[in-house]
Amino acid sequence: MLGYVIHDETDGSDRMAALARLLAARGLRLGGAVQVNSGTGDCTCDMELSVMGAETAPIRISQALGPGSRGCRLDPDALERAVALALSALAGADLVLVNKFGKQESLGRGFRELIAESLGQGIPVLTAVAPDYLPAFLEFTGGEATLLDWDTAADWCLRPRDAAA
Repeated sequence: MLGYVIHDETDGSDRMAALARLLAARGLRLGGAVQVNSGTGDCTCDMELSVMGAETAPIRISQALGPGSRGCRLDPDALERAVALALSALAGADLVLVNKFGKQESLGRGFRELIAESLGQGIPVLTAVAPDYLPAFLEFTGGEATLLDWDTAADWCLRPRDAAA
């Protein structure tokens, strides 16, 4: 089972992290990674991923490009470290949350391997997809994904657990 929500850059990260907290409080063992916005970095677009199921500090996946730059950029090596850590912590997960299916995933990198491995093991996956990357996501999934909204995502995530009980 693969579910996804459409998000814009203003709502996806915080809502996925809030959903992760809610699901963990309901007893789900979570895998994957969600963005945590600490606001403690030196750039307004610092991005850190919290890898669920791993006993590590959040991994900064952004890199500042200096005072003349107009923004931060993804550090692809750091993202791949987060993916590898999430893969190694996958055992025993009831559900995998992937913060977003974005540019790296649309190019065949990023969390694609985690999504495929999770589904291959029968672990449901929920991700968020920005409209720009929806065509690549639908191609990757073969159209076999359930479109949700943030209001119904928690119920969808809890459904597999309820059905098994």
